[in-house]
Amino acid sequence: MGKQNDGKWWKRAVIYQIYPRSFADSNGDGIGDLQGIISKLDYLERLGIDAIWLSPVCRSPQDDNGYDISDYQDIDPMFGTLEDMEQLIAEAGRRQIRIILDLVLNHSSDEHRWFREAKKGRENPYHDYYVWRDGVEGQLPNDMRAAFGGPAWEWVPELGQYYFHQFSVKQPDLNWENPRLRREIYDMINWWTGKGVGGFRLDVIDQIAKDPDRKITGNGPRLHEFIRELSAETFQKADLVTVGEAWGATTELAKLYSNPDNSELSMVFQFEHICLDQVAGGEKWDLAPLPFRRLKEVFARWQVELHNKGWNSLFWNNHDLPRIVSRWGNDGEYRVKSAKMLAMLLHGMQGTPYIYQGEELGMTNVAFGIEEYRDIETRNLYRERLEKGYGEAEILASIHARSRDNARTPMQWDAGEHAGFTEGTPWIKVNPNYRQIHAAGQMEDPDSVFGCYRQLIRLRKEYGVFTDGDFQMLLPEDEAIFAYTRTNEDSQLLVVCNFYGRTVEDPLVEMEDSADLLLTNAENGGERQLLEPYEARMYLKTGGMLSQKEKHL
Repeated sequence: MGKQNDGKWWKRAVIYQIYPRSFADSNGDGIGDLQGIISKLDYLERLGIDAIWLSPVCRSPQDDNGYDISDYQDIDPMFGTLEDMEQLIAEAGRRQIRIILDLVLNHSSDEHRWFREAKKGRENPYHDYYVWRDGVEGQLPNDMRAAFGGPAWEWVPELGQYYFHQFSVKQPDLNWENPRLRREIYDMINWWTGKGVGGFRLDVIDQIAKDPDRKITGNGPRLHEFIRELSAETFQKADLVTVGEAWGATTELAKLYSNPDNSELSMVFQFEHICLDQVAGGEKWDLAPLPFRRLKEVFARWQVELHNKGWNSLFWNNHDLPRIVSRWGNDGEYRVKSAKMLAMLLHGMQGTPYIYQGEELGMTNVAFGIEEYRDIETRNLYRERLEKGYGEAEILASIHARSRDNARTPMQWDAGEHAGFTEGTPWIKVNPNYRQIHAAGQMEDPDSVFGCYRQLIRLRKEYGVFTDGDFQMLLPEDEAIFAYTRTNEDSQLLVVCNFYGRTVEDPLVEMEDSADLLLTNAENGGERQLLEPYEARMYLKTGGMLSQKEKHL
């Protein structure tokens, strides 16, 4: 079974992601800021989390909501000052909460001083910090497309060259082949570590070793060489958590990224489970039903194959994804119950759970008109699909289901104006359901979604099996039940979830009878022989383990 509780704090931790511009506004300008976050630290301490991952707060023109950094060693004025960041690190630390910064190392803003210098001439020492190709205006180096639409190449007439950008035209890709660039990045990371940050989330880190001539972006030939050098020069010098965003990660690649020898990263965000409900070969906007048994297979494979060989990140939501209760739960009649079920299903697994702001309240998707969306990707998608002849209703249905702005509406603090997020006009419209769904109405209610998350965090700290137990999927062919065990030397956790909105028979009653009920989302404990819509149960058995026959049902 093997112990994985090796003293790494992040293996027992629960991390909370904040999208700063939408979390809490302290000065009435309609944009969340660092002082707003500081004002809510008591709330996060009550929830019980161990670390806060901040989406980018470095200085930026905000072409892509901060993922276009113009100065890695300063704070964007919309969020505050460097002194505010130092105060946040200190105030969070007093509550035993660490701060994790979001670093964008694949590209910078075109307003970064490096790029401004790079455009001054081919002989400028900063020119080679970026990816350039000679060419003729109007004749692109190749047909590669940018993720946000349009070509991946932009002409610079004064140089007679194109630069490569995988995302917005204002986000030129950095050239990691240049050792001087890499040294500047390492020095910057160590500067932040010296200020007391607890770790880093690394945006699209799997794309830093690109080879655009061969049309390679993710998992380039020198990727792990670059990451090992990055780790040795920075991360290994402090007690940090590091998580890389790696859309193309497989379990085999994840073993490299999260090798227990600490040579690369703590873990990666992989997205295999998140991409299951889209048309095969299509884009995320091409909607398809969730293949439930496939979801179970994917989770089981990542749990089993990384056990003792790597580490999982556990998440349903982030700043790029729709709200999970709207996506795979039921955000109507069973919103509370399905939100709790999804939480219990995920938090019983091995790995580090991430909670995205508002997830712990059961916040939902929105259905705006196109003029109310702020996300560059959403706006580009709307325009491009109209040009391709898609109907507006079909386009909006995809946007309502998948837009990144689903996750970016303001945090719902109370039933007051603008959900207590700001005294001004919010930068993006608040979800109209904020009067029913807000933190003030849940913090003191143990039966709320917030109460459920709080209990799950407490259980993870109390029982070692959450950290080191091995995983066994139960009922893999069942079309409604997601059930599994986690087993270590002295205890066994059993998690049983009805994933859908219909009552089903519970085939695991005998197993449940031999264990103690830790947590359930059913009122009055539920009917023992049945699983109600979205019902979830968590059991613990200590001492004698379940028989092999029971384990492999």
